[in-house]
Amino acid sequence: MRIDLHTHSTASDGTDTPAELVRNAAVAGLDVVALTDHDTTRGHAEAAAAVPEGVTLVTGAELSCRLDGVGLHMLAYLFDAEEPELLRERELVRDDRVPRARAMVGKLQELGVPVEWEQVARIAGDGSVGRPHIAEALVELGVVASVSDAFTPQWLADGGRAYVEKHELDPFTAVRLVKAAGGVTVFAHPLAVKRGRVVPEAAIAELAACGLDGIEVDHMDHDEATRARLRSLAADLGLLTTGSSDYHGSRKTCRLGDYTTDPEIYGEITRRATGAFPVPGAGGVRP
Repeated sequence: MRIDLHTHSTASDGTDTPAELVRNAAVAGLDVVALTDHDTTRGHAEAAAAVPEGVTLVTGAELSCRLDGVGLHMLAYLFDAEEPELLRERELVRDDRVPRARAMVGKLQELGVPVEWEQVARIAGDGSVGRPHIAEALVELGVVASVSDAFTPQWLADGGRAYVEKHELDPFTAVRLVKAAGGVTVFAHPLAVKRGRVVPEAAIAELAACGLDGIEVDHMDHDEATRARLRSLAADLGLLTTGSSDYHGSRKTCRLGDYTTDPEIYGEITRRATGAFPVPGAGGVRP
């Protein structure tokens, strides 16, 4: 089985619609794909209706968190999307995205960049507006060569010249809420130092003690030495280890299935989840 547990659609900052994403997962030869848009489950229904035969959809989300001033992302799988407390927190994060993005556009304008809110809104479309959309605007304007080049201290990285904070969950609260909603939690790309500051390993141990289920190990932002370190840490802490593409369509260079999760790990994730169930393909036609 080929299993990719971290992807994004136009419901947040990917370029494939949810339906396109599950169809493209079939083309990529995936057996299981998780839709984990940022702080939203809005794409789940469309994806579920379009899953081709032979592909299974795992519903999820990537929750924005912050610990001691360091941003981090928590992947949540197979939770009850209507559980009130978790839903309320996701809505707080989502509702803060537009004012935050507008504030970043304002900072860029103060830095002499001729970006306009209308340009960013056009790029975001119906998705949850975020930094990748602003980064794409900078690419369109020729300010940077690629989306990743915008995530530097000069521009949009945490603490960068145009960075603006947003409402984010405490990761311990996120773990608690997801577990209460019957879901499973995996710390996304925990040592992706190229993205900026990361939390210390002691914090990962504390999260594990509070119920964190796993850590994402095989990821494009982890080199081989980092992956080896994370596998050792996971073994010490009794955590599951996953691998995923973090696919964003054409917005990033990674492809569906570039990194995958062991079927036994996937089986354990589904065994632990009680809030929702994987969706077997039947609603769509396999390309």
